[in-house]
Amino acid sequence: MADRVTVIGWDGTPLTEAARSALAAATLVAGAAHHLALPEVPARAEQVRLGSVHLAARRIAAHRGTAVVLADGDPGFFGVVRALRAPEHGLEVEVVPAVSLVATAFARAGMPWDDAEIVVAHRRTLRRAVNICRAHTKVAVLTSPGAGPAELGLLLGDIHRTFVICEELGTEREQVTVVTSDRAADHSWRDPNIVLVVGGTAAQSPDGGWRAGRDLTRNRRGWALPGAGSHGPDGPAGHEGEGQRLRACQLALLGPRPGDLVWDIGCGSGALAVDAALFGAAVIAVDADRAACERTADAARRDGVQLQTVHGSAPHVLEDLPEPDVVRIGGGGPAVVSAVADRRPARLVTHASTRDAAELVGRDLTAHGYRVSCSLLQSVELSTDTWSERERTVVFLLSGELPDRAP
Repeated sequence: MADRVTVIGWDGTPLTEAARSALAAATLVAGAAHHLALPEVPARAEQVRLGSVHLAARRIAAHRGTAVVLADGDPGFFGVVRALRAPEHGLEVEVVPAVSLVATAFARAGMPWDDAEIVVAHRRTLRRAVNICRAHTKVAVLTSPGAGPAELGLLLGDIHRTFVICEELGTEREQVTVVTSDRAADHSWRDPNIVLVVGGTAAQSPDGGWRAGRDLTRNRRGWALPGAGSHGPDGPAGHEGEGQRLRACQLALLGPRPGDLVWDIGCGSGALAVDAALFGAAVIAVDADRAACERTADAARRDGVQLQTVHGSAPHVLEDLPEPDVVRIGGGGPAVVSAVADRRPARLVTHASTRDAAELVGRDLTAHGYRVSCSLLQSVELSTDTWSERERTVVFLLSGELPDRAP
């Protein structure tokens, strides 16, 4: 095992005295090509090109001597320190940090970043990173080959954002470009790069809030509260399945979370769509009633979240929507359930008014490979003045979970 391992962050500025001393004593130096070209790297030291961090960690663990690993920005922030400290390598490291690439990128843009979300985009996480960009107004995306500005722009589709693309920060080839998201695919971008994704209509806190990241604290306590413009426990007139208790159960079964894309089909008052957005998920709210879409957009503005509304009739309007993770079907019947199941979301919930309808939906979901559960929910609203019954609703709640996409 190496006698000593020092990880040095590099942000393009002159190395500190501690960093120069560590390099001077190094018998092995690992880093990218531009790191190994630094004049402070001793010619006598073994040089390891840093591609796979885990391969480099094994090489360092087998080295007898003093090792130095060079990395861009702060190596403890989505950097190599985590991989080097993994139990299988047994490495204890000393870290000489530098300004993170995220901090540098926002400095180049002249923007504060305590209210930003920060995500890493690889091919396997690209879609979830895009969903964060849908749900938040300021996101820093640490990209990788195949999951860069062009791919982000293409997957955002009709969601328009401003991209601040910072290429090769800290080097002589550094370049900062501002484009709209729909134009990002028209260019070739150099690696490494970081993309600041900015825009949307959600309310911003002028004083910066009290904690890092987007503050999604609710204006009121609780969730699954009565929807905007509600008319009793069943919500707006003409919208089936808008009851508070039913929505609470639906949300609990769906479990929307950051990185998810939620479809809310038959959004009604927008209450469930807003709740899902407040949990950090990206949301597309669909309704055949234009007024319902407007109510949903108004509710999102009031609660300071952003979501997309789509006016149209399911299932046809669903064809061009991006792939969902979880879906609430508030109306449309078996045809909509079947069309949604064809898109293979991890979870979906819907409801039926009769047992026969519930059995029909359950059989269809089972045929699509879902594990199905069904509960009969009865909700009785009481007047607390007289403790007499005011409203009673009875509904069959169905949920489907796709085993190969769990959790």
